[in-house]
Amino acid sequence: MDDLERALRELVRPGDRVALADACGAPYALLGPLSRVAAAAGGVRLVLGWVPAPLPRLDPAAFADVRTVVGGPGVRAMLDSGAATTVPCRLSATPALLTGPLRPDLLLATVVRDDDGLRFGAEVSWMQALVDAGVPVAAVESRSAPHATGGPTLPDGAVTVLGVVDGPEGAPADVATPAPTADDEAIAAHAAALVPSGARIQFGPGRLAAALVSALQVPVRVDSGLMSDPVVDLDERGLLLGTPTALGLYGTSRLYDWAHGRGVIRRVEYTHDISRLSAADPSPLVALNTALEIDADGQVNVEGIGPSANGMIGGHPDFAAAGARGPGLSVIVLASAHKGRPTLVERLSRAVTTPSHDVDVVVTERGTADLRGLGRTERRAALETLWGHPTVA
Repeated sequence: MDDLERALRELVRPGDRVALADACGAPYALLGPLSRVAAAAGGVRLVLGWVPAPLPRLDPAAFADVRTVVGGPGVRAMLDSGAATTVPCRLSATPALLTGPLRPDLLLATVVRDDDGLRFGAEVSWMQALVDAGVPVAAVESRSAPHATGGPTLPDGAVTVLGVVDGPEGAPADVATPAPTADDEAIAAHAAALVPSGARIQFGPGRLAAALVSALQVPVRVDSGLMSDPVVDLDERGLLLGTPTALGLYGTSRLYDWAHGRGVIRRVEYTHDISRLSAADPSPLVALNTALEIDADGQVNVEGIGPSANGMIGGHPDFAAAGARGPGLSVIVLASAHKGRPTLVERLSRAVTTPSHDVDVVVTERGTADLRGLGRTERRAALETLWGHPTVA
């Protein structure tokens, strides 16, 4: 039994609910010890947030119940096999859910240390809400994670440090962005034309987001959920205004090195506050969200196609609502087909992620459909014209 497992045995009791910190905050060094401790204790329940990469050595069979309130590629196999359950939840609602019905007895996280004390390093998300609610935190202290969070340090006594980690187990996953396709670049060119100089933009990770940022020719602010490598590109091109904000980092060492010491990472109650996002000050928000498919009414699905849980709700409905509600725009960008299947459908494969009334403009490689001010029949006609064919059942 190693020291981390021994320390966890003192903290995890039979029937406890344990939460694993999101993404860059996930304590990879604790996954194996936690699985062994949970199996020995019995009845332990696990709550996951956003899981963008596999969780090595985590054994879902060791837990009586595994639930995710966000999802992500790293939990897809567990969801597809039935070993885990997705709880539908927009990101702005995760603090209420995790300090209420799914309140854990313990939060496991990664922290960093600076001259003032301990803090979350590259991901804050919903974890700060658990700290404020008095949920105990057990953590590994990383010597290799970036110090990218803003705000005060974690309260004295709130965190039990179980050990110090360095190297890969203490660093965020390094995730490279594939090169954009020709369709991505065509979509990006149409979408970039919708972004006025000085606007705030929101975008996710991935090759289409990279193409969108590359297509921008005007200075912008970044007010987003996740911060990925394209924000560094904006800064190097002289097009980044002010200090960007997001709830977590997701990219490569280039991003993590750039973000170190900048205080760009904030809690989800700030990053996904729809009232703040929809305000005109300091500038209108243009929300640039992708989708897996859209129906003829403009309803959006980002959670999956068919049986595989290859998507997640995340902040999609938060930013879409903020863009539509304020003086900015809610823009949905997607290719007109995926693997030969049209992405405009009569009926979505999954539940509605974002309602039609929170969609202003839809962009494909074929062009743009502005749905603002249109009735239902007119919206359907505009979308079918953009796709060049009637909706597909």
